[in-house]
Amino acid sequence: MSTFDYSAEPPSDALPGHRKYQNPLVSRYASSEMSYVWSPACKFTTWRKLWICLASAEKELGINITDSQIKEMEENVFNIDFDKAAEYESKFRHDVMGHVHAFGDVAPSAMPILHLGATSCFIGDNADCIQLKNGLILIRRKLVKVISVLSSFAKKYKDLPTLGFTHYQPAQLTTVGKRTTLWIQDLLLDLEKIDAEIESLPMRGVKGTTGTQASFLELFEGDHEKVKALNKRVVSLMGFKKAIPVSGQTYTRKIDYHIMTLLSGICQSAYKMCGDVRLLANLKEVEEPFAKNQIGSSAMAYKRNPMRSERACSIARYVMTLPSACAQTHACQWFERTLDDSAIRRIVLPEGFLGTDVVLSLLENIADGMHVWPSIVRKHVMEELPFMSTEVILMECVKKGGDRQELHEAIRVHSMAAGAVVKGEGKANDLLDRIAKDKLFECVWDKLDELVDPQLFTGRATQQVDEFMEEEVEPVLAKFKDEIKIENKDGVNV
Repeated sequence: MSTFDYSAEPPSDALPGHRKYQNPLVSRYASSEMSYVWSPACKFTTWRKLWICLASAEKELGINITDSQIKEMEENVFNIDFDKAAEYESKFRHDVMGHVHAFGDVAPSAMPILHLGATSCFIGDNADCIQLKNGLILIRRKLVKVISVLSSFAKKYKDLPTLGFTHYQPAQLTTVGKRTTLWIQDLLLDLEKIDAEIESLPMRGVKGTTGTQASFLELFEGDHEKVKALNKRVVSLMGFKKAIPVSGQTYTRKIDYHIMTLLSGICQSAYKMCGDVRLLANLKEVEEPFAKNQIGSSAMAYKRNPMRSERACSIARYVMTLPSACAQTHACQWFERTLDDSAIRRIVLPEGFLGTDVVLSLLENIADGMHVWPSIVRKHVMEELPFMSTEVILMECVKKGGDRQELHEAIRVHSMAAGAVVKGEGKANDLLDRIAKDKLFECVWDKLDELVDPQLFTGRATQQVDEFMEEEVEPVLAKFKDEIKIENKDGVNV
């Protein structure tokens, strides 16, 4: 009998490199571009750029800082000893001071003026603003690409009649392309908000320990104009149009809430689209891409599960929960700041962007390879269309002299009988056969097929697709045409 210990842990030297939790958003799903934005390499080189920027602006305004000091910092901006920085952080119990000293080790001449007049939030918060902006730019690029791909799909299928659904019950016909415009419209609204946020997002700027700029006023010997000029110059050097007008020690955490709400909005749109695709996959009308060797189920080999759409919904659901965390964080900041915002922001902000990045990659992949089965779509239309066509048939008969009330009662009786056949016996809808045998409707027997042509029941769906593309989508795609051309260097696990 086996004596294997099922509770045994591996030896301490076993499975090296696999003994720590890895965030699947990074290790499994997200693009390298978005992963880099939130990486230690990006964060801490941005810190060093901010220190260089601050020193350069202070020098321009008369502080005794030399060109050689700035040059030494510039030459070592990417020369980061992360182990040494960790040692300093452990010693000082302060991450910013850990990196001040690590930077000073490789730029010793600049150490006396490094971080001059600044508080930790000059580095941390301004770097956060830069990461937020760069993340939003990547999100905007992917959002535009998804809209572009979906627009091609909508135009391709603008004329294909399909069942509309309300309450997930068959309703008046629409077209596959028109339904797609509903998804695109949501994404356009998201894009508008994201674009506006990129344009208006401020830096924290140069504000000091409680936002009063007292340390900088002292540095410039009471010269208010130089303090104002320093703030403006730092913001400009870092590529922003403005700093937040006033702050405590930190920029208001409401900005985080607003941005996370925008990401949540994108994920809501994605969830809506992917939820529809999952329902359509069940109907066998539309399927997401399915690779040649893809396995839908380990047990049921025939299955073609909508795994991409399910994954997008799964991650979108997580991102949609994050604004509430940012709302709590903002609400709980006492006076000029408390530090209970720090740990949660290290988790929420990167994961919100990484999650949205993954969702948009999945959306583009789904849209680019979405397959429509027109025969199945038509089959479902024709199963319901006889009921929907009864008003047209009735009116045509009245035009030719029939009694509206008598015809209405006959159609009602035939419809109930046909419904009983469909639901009670599982047979095809035979309503048109019944009408074709009822002498009351003899005047339209020769044109019944014309009266139940699906194209007659889609209203202005086709025209709406054309108008929507011309008036709403194409101007946006033209505005962002350069972003559509930019392709990711790496794929995402779809």
